[in-house]
Parts: sequence; C-alpha cells; structure tokens
Amino acid sequence: MKELRVCIVCPLYYPGIGGISRQAVYLTEALHKEGVKGFVITRALKELAPIASDVELVKIWSYGSHIYKRIQTATISNLLTSITFSLNLSWRLFRRRRDYDIVHFHGASIPLLTSALLLKLMGKKIVAKVSSSGLGIEAGSFKGRYSILGKIFISILKRVDAFVAISSTIESALISEGYPQGRIHRISNFVDMTVFKNSKASADKRLGSSKENTEEKTVVFSGALIDTKGVDVLLKAWQKVSESFSEARLSILGKGHDEEKLKALAEELQLNNVEFTGEVDDVPRRLQRADIGVLPSFHEGMPNSLLEAMGSGLPVVATRISGVIDAVNDGVNGFIVTPGSVEELAEALVKLLKDDLLLGKMGSEALNTICDNYSLEATTPKYISLYERLTSKKTEKSL
Repeated sequence: MKELRVCIVCPLYYPGIGGISRQAVYLTEALHKEGVKGFVITRALKELAPIASDVELVKIWSYGSHIYKRIQTATISNLLTSITFSLNLSWRLFRRRRDYDIVHFHGASIPLLTSALLLKLMGKKIVAKVSSSGLGIEAGSFKGRYSILGKIFISILKRVDAFVAISSTIESALISEGYPQGRIHRISNFVDMTVFKNSKASADKRLGSSKENTEEKTVVFSGALIDTKGVDVLLKAWQKVSESFSEARLSILGKGHDEEKLKALAEELQLNNVEFTGEVDDVPRRLQRADIGVLPSFHEGMPNSLLEAMGSGLPVVATRISGVIDAVNDGVNGFIVTPGSVEELAEALVKLLKDDLLLGKMGSEALNTICDNYSLEATTPKYISLYERLTSKKTEKSL
C-alpha cells in the first residue's frame, strides 16, 4: 500500500465539546493505528486540553482562542473566529505543503472555501465531510442562498475531490447542488464500540428480564440544550407521559444557552421526575443504565447521541429528520415521530414504557444495527479506501 499522508482539519478537535469533534478524534486515532501518516490542524483553545495522542497536533490562533462558547447562532464574533482561523489555516497548509497529499476537512464551510483554490494550485486532494443539512453553513445548503455569493461558494466547492455525506439527506442535497455524483461518498458517523463494551450485556439483560415496576424506568436525552434540539417539546410530552408513569424518570444530559429556560419550563409543568445533569463525563455508563433514548431534534446531520444510545442497546424515539431516517427502522429498533409533535412523542414513549418485551426486543435490534452498520471498525477501512483511490488517481495523472 502506498503511504497515505493526510492532513486533518477540524477547528474543534476536542472530544468533550461535541459530536463532530468526537468523530474527528476517534477516526483520526483509528486511521493512525492503521498506518495513515499525517497531522491535525485545529484551533488553539487555552481552556481545553486536547486528547493525549501520538498524532501531531498543530494548534493555530483564531479570534477568541482563549474561550469556547457552545453557541449555534450566527454572530459577528463567530464569523471573525472562523475567518481568522481560515486565513491562518491557509498559511499553515502552504508552509506544510510537503508533508501531506490529502487534506480531510471535518466540515464543508468557511475553512474549506478559503483553502480550496490554494490546495488545488498545489496539486493536493481534498476530502470534505459534510456534517449538517439545510442550515446554510456547509456544502449542500448554499443553493438559492446568499445571492451571487452562494453561487461563488458552489463554484469553489466543485473543486473538491470527494464529499463524504453522512446521511441520505445530505447526499441528496449535494447532488441537488450540482456536485458530480461520482465524487459523493456515503460514509456515516459511527460509534466506537470499545467505549460501549458493556452494551451487549446491558441489552441482553433488558431482553431477558423485566422490571417489577415498569414505572421505574429512565428515558435519557443527551445533547446541547439549544432550541434546535427540541427539548421543550420533550418536556411537554413528558408531562403527558407522567400522567401514566409518574415514577419514570427523564434524564437530560448536557448544557447550553437554553438550560435555564428549560428548567423554568419543567418547573412550570410541575415535572418532579426530570433531572438536568449538565455536562457529564460518563455518558456511556449513564446510557447503559437507562432504558430508552430520545432525540426530539428539528435539525441534525447524523446525530451521534442517537447512535450512541442505540450502541448502548437502547430503543430510541426520534424525530423524522436527516440521519434518523437512515439509522432507525420505525417499529423495529425504535419509533420515528414528527418533529415538534408533543402527542406523537408522548405516545411512542408510553408504548415502550408499558411493554417490557417490546422494549427489550427493540433495544437488541438497535444494538445490532450499530454493530453491523455504524461501528468505528467498519467505518475506518472506508476512509482508507477513499484515500487510496484519490492518491491512485493522482499517481495515474502524473504518469
């Protein structure tokens, strides 16, 4: 095998601050173990410690490098951060041009747009993983937006050698935006099953036994507490669930700028069986002790929290959005409901809470889905194969 030299670009390469970051870190580590050579370029964030690793980590300055705020809305501050990171990235890619053949961007937004033409002038191959759908911030969601600027973005992105679409929705959006279908590759997000090593035993226990009191079950949500996650809808649905299952508990893992508003809503709804944990560092353990995973989001790419819940042997109740419709087989490994529907969400949760046999069977199917289709072990070779094809094309062209 020809030596693969890859530069990974991930502005937030810190596994504790989000799904995109965790995916980048776990994949890079797995690629390194398989012999892929290279380094990572990321933002320098003074308050966060990167993962301990043998992979070279290049931290570059950007506006606001002393802090990290989990804010999803577009602000001048966020734009300045992205632009300054992107400009420094281009300079670093030029300086290190002899050290890599492929640049793999985790995200297809401003850093990619800023660097793409330079990279093509230097004869480099570009891989861009698209992580969001329909939000107007990545490839696949620029068509019809930003007037002439959107058309310029699309023109630049057509220089990308390979797009990685993590869901069928994103794949369709990329095709619709005019990128050649042969350059679009479906490679989903994944679960590192070594982190969830007790999942099989947990799922078997749920399948083989039932709790004496079906009310004493835990439903878990894991994610940022922001408006697009639909946690307010979940709380309203939980009020209806609690009418039949007053002892069941809802555990909300994570934090965000809507946290206080959501706590106030829970108090207004008189929900005494809801726990707000804030950020926790033992998500796998909490998932394995739970009974049902829930994802009421309005927008996702391929939600890591959903895959991790399923990888813990939990049946899931999730909304009909990008990613969910790929991983969840409605009525088999979970239930799919309409985004924003309090009634459908409550009804699906009640179905699982009252039926231990159904809960156990769906949980086992959820785990099988992850092991068969969404494991890190199954995903890593797909990226290596993609890299090899790109470098092979480069070699053939030079000959």
